Amino acid sequence: MGIPTSVLGALLFLPAADISINMISMFAFIVALGIVVDDAIVAGENIYDYRKRGMGAIQAAIQGARDVMVPITFSILTNIAAFIPLALVPGVMGKIWRVIPIVISTVFIISWVESLLILPSHMGHGKEGGRPWRLPGQRRLSAWLETFASVTYDRLATRFLGRRYLTLAIGVAVLMVVMGYVASGRMGMQMMPRVESDISVVTAVLPYGSPLSESQKVRDRLAAGFERSIAEVGRDSECTGLFAMIEGSTVEMRAYLTDSDVRPISTTDLTAAWRREVGEIPGLESLRFESDRGGPGSGKSLTVELSHRDISTLEAAGAGLASSLAEFANVKDVDDGFAGGKEQLDFVMTDRGLSLGLTAADVARQLRNSFYGSEALRQQRGRSEVRVLVRLPENERTSEYDVEELMIRTPAGTDVPLREVADVERGRAYTSITRRNGRRTQQVTADVDPPSQTNQVNAVLSEQILPQLQQDYPGLSTVYEGREADMRESSSTLYTGFGMAMLVIYVLLAIPFRSYTRPLVIMFSIPFGIVGAVIGHLIMGYSMSLISMMGIVALSGVVVNDALVLIDFTGKLREEGYSPADAVRLAGVRRFRPILLTTLTTFGGLAPMIFETSRQARFMIPMALSLGYGVVFATTITLIMVPCLYLAVEDSHRLGEKITAWAGTIIPKRG
Repeated sequence: MGIPTSVLGALLFLPAADISINMISMFAFIVALGIVVDDAIVAGENIYDYRKRGMGAIQAAIQGARDVMVPITFSILTNIAAFIPLALVPGVMGKIWRVIPIVISTVFIISWVESLLILPSHMGHGKEGGRPWRLPGQRRLSAWLETFASVTYDRLATRFLGRRYLTLAIGVAVLMVVMGYVASGRMGMQMMPRVESDISVVTAVLPYGSPLSESQKVRDRLAAGFERSIAEVGRDSECTGLFAMIEGSTVEMRAYLTDSDVRPISTTDLTAAWRREVGEIPGLESLRFESDRGGPGSGKSLTVELSHRDISTLEAAGAGLASSLAEFANVKDVDDGFAGGKEQLDFVMTDRGLSLGLTAADVARQLRNSFYGSEALRQQRGRSEVRVLVRLPENERTSEYDVEELMIRTPAGTDVPLREVADVERGRAYTSITRRNGRRTQQVTADVDPPSQTNQVNAVLSEQILPQLQQDYPGLSTVYEGREADMRESSSTLYTGFGMAMLVIYVLLAIPFRSYTRPLVIMFSIPFGIVGAVIGHLIMGYSMSLISMMGIVALSGVVVNDALVLIDFTGKLREEGYSPADAVRLAGVRRFRPILLTTLTTFGGLAPMIFETSRQARFMIPMALSLGYGVVFATTITLIMVPCLYLAVEDSHRLGEKITAWAGTIIPKRG
């Protein structure tokens, strides 16, 4: 009952935060679904334990809730602290994902009230001595769990604690292997998982000013290539429609496909087949095939912005970088970013023309009036205004020779040929000009297939290609833009937020324990939760992404819950006179069932999202993977390695006390 209570209670407060029910907020509820019952499980299990000892219902409810009030309170606070960094992510990503920490924090706060006040009240007013209703086999399962905890786990814990340093060494070795695998780049990293669309899009850009007939030829070639790619599949029903649009020098063709659940081939594979059938089309400025248009991970994988004061140098550098990128086997749709525009004639004043008193404005005005026309009359005709232009006869303005032989009137009233007062150079009218800090810029873009290998391409770019390019073209500056820049900005903010979350969690844990070392013992499970997240991605066939990193940041607060309950109960047993080894071992036995149940409920709550196959949810699955598998792996660490580390810290304390006592015997006291 804690689940509907927390969810419905959160719905009362979300409108005040301007949050609606949408895909992201529903995902947040799914994430909280399994975590929100952890506190109720811990409180309910402790109350149930007192009932088994013969205590009355009300007394058991009061004492059971009082025992776990501190660990539950601080576990809630650590969970909230771990999710807060998601609200600090900048840009569009931050606007999307800020909903998650708000929803989850609201749900957690209400579940805190429910687990410490409402749940004990319900359990305290049960029938004295009444037998609880159980499902068939539930009693046997409960007895098996108790036997497993008190016998099997107790024996394993005794062996591991006896070889605690070897156990810790093996755990650290596993951590180093997994982290090394991720750092090697074999796993891949991307900003967001690309989500397939039901539309395959091809965009071809011809040189500016290309005739319509050339655009139509490209359109026909794209359509023929698609028909052949569909024929490879063997089913004409895969496509519901083919749409082509010619706008200026751009040809765009969209293939509308049937639902992905019906098609035997994915949009990515069909688009790849379309690319093979079309092949290279000579004379194009760029050609791009997309299977994820409009998705959260769409956009160019690589965008490098080049900047230089000289236009010709910038164009040459862009062409050189595009040529280098085209040599990569996994890089496609390379665009050097140069849009030349239509050809034009540029006129530069000569010294002779300037000596005659002419200016560039004078020559430009006379050129315009001769070929375009000079307004001689403007009159009203009905509701329209008619302008009359005067220009040279048509036979005197049809060739470049007419331009060169044009007579220019000087301020003195004499006429001189244009070629005498200005030099003619061939140039281009650029379709767009971009500048940053007063310098011309040009963006070179490309796609990487698969996107998870973008980091490997970036490494080669940063270490080899871009430095060599800057040596070849002095004064050239390079910077990453687009998705790569967003990835670096978001990752940097997320790493900073992760560090702040770790500090806040440490401070929160230090308050109830009044210790500097015990919080470190509890937080020892966090890096092993990351190991579980990585293993989960490998099992499910996903590469790491920014969404995965968000899940790992949130995981840091969830995985400490079990360790917090374990170490808190160990402290209570130490106060009763147990030795450190017996206390941590018995705490593991007594808390085995709630720790196991909280893990299963957390993973069970995330399982619908982890195993979801719909296209719309695919980009959110990595966060669920990080949380679900991270919690499962961290449970093993909590039950085995955390007790070993606890005893290792106790060993160091005893060693410190012995050294202090020994030093006191050999150093005479003054006074």
